[in-house]
Amino acid sequence: MDLNFTPAEEAFRAEVRVFLAEKLPPRLAEKVRTGKRLTKADMVDWHAILNARGWLANHWPVEWGGPGWSVVQRYIFDVETALAHAPRIIPFGVSMLGPVLMEYGSEAQKQHWLPRILDGSDWWCQGYSEPGAGSDLAGLKCAAVRDGDDYVVNGQKTWTTLGQYADMIFCLVRTDPKAKKQEGISFLLIDLKSPGVEVRPIILLDGEHEVNEVFFTDVRVPAANLVGEENKGWTYAKYLLTYERTNIAGVGGSMAAFDWLKHIAGAQKKAGRPLSADPYFAARLAKLEIDLENMKTTNLRVLASVAHGGAPGAESSMLKIRGTEIRQEITALTRRALGPYALPFVSEALDDGYNGEPIGPDYAAPVAAEYFNNRKLSIFGGSNEIQREIITKAILRL
Repeated sequence: MDLNFTPAEEAFRAEVRVFLAEKLPPRLAEKVRTGKRLTKADMVDWHAILNARGWLANHWPVEWGGPGWSVVQRYIFDVETALAHAPRIIPFGVSMLGPVLMEYGSEAQKQHWLPRILDGSDWWCQGYSEPGAGSDLAGLKCAAVRDGDDYVVNGQKTWTTLGQYADMIFCLVRTDPKAKKQEGISFLLIDLKSPGVEVRPIILLDGEHEVNEVFFTDVRVPAANLVGEENKGWTYAKYLLTYERTNIAGVGGSMAAFDWLKHIAGAQKKAGRPLSADPYFAARLAKLEIDLENMKTTNLRVLASVAHGGAPGAESSMLKIRGTEIRQEITALTRRALGPYALPFVSEALDDGYNGEPIGPDYAAPVAAEYFNNRKLSIFGGSNEIQREIITKAILRL
């Protein structure tokens, strides 16, 4: 695989940069750069800007509203938007449910749901984890019982990211309690406005409301919202998780964070010289940069596989492991570079209009929160230990 961009690809990079310079609202870029909280309106606005250009679902085929980009174009777009401090594309509808519907959904489901993902009519969240079913996802107990033209759903989901904003949730539910646990699961689309649904916030240690619990009590869901076949949901779940794991790796975001780390290391002083000149710190920066370059190459390999008609396989697990470890190392080094400025954390400093006492440089306020929040990266989407098992089985063909 040639890692040098062609003249056409360099022209595309220039086009993306012009688009970002003209269309990315400076207020959004500044909020992302300084780690301020993004509201739902912020995220919806950015999605709408991308969709108006036809770039929101940039990995979708043209017939469903995608731009028909090559794998390299998608890579360039991800990197350039991250470097420009654009908000990330919320993945649940565009990057997770969309590919599942295109692969396994009925024609009616595609015609109904895919345009609504693009135009923002529906905000999706993911209903996979349960209190007793996280890494052992197949142990889920949330039940769906067929009753005429409906399923009746009872149970609970947890760690539902951004569920407080969502209209819809795609859920794994148990439809055959007597089958082997992987064989009795179905993939169901549930309207969160249905009677019997309750969304409760989970407030994290850093004070953020990012995740939720979702409870279902006798919730009636049209049988037409079953994706694919009943009791085949485990197949669809695995297909979706390969896309989630690739997204979690966050190559573009890691590149932007690493560039920002180098900026901080150059600005901070140790013994009268830039921290980046300290031999020990410089060695850690160099190792991190080498790891990041290797991950970029792996990311291109995974995306190239998808471009030729496949779904990411064990490679996505490799990418998830290395991507999350690298991002965690970046935030750890950023905290080290800031020294005492990384210790305090004032939650209000991340809100618009904060006029309190500054906490060191403007980039210091979110560093502690980002460090602790990123501890989860190696756990969700299937823990890194589970990913190593997947890789081992793929190599040994177990």
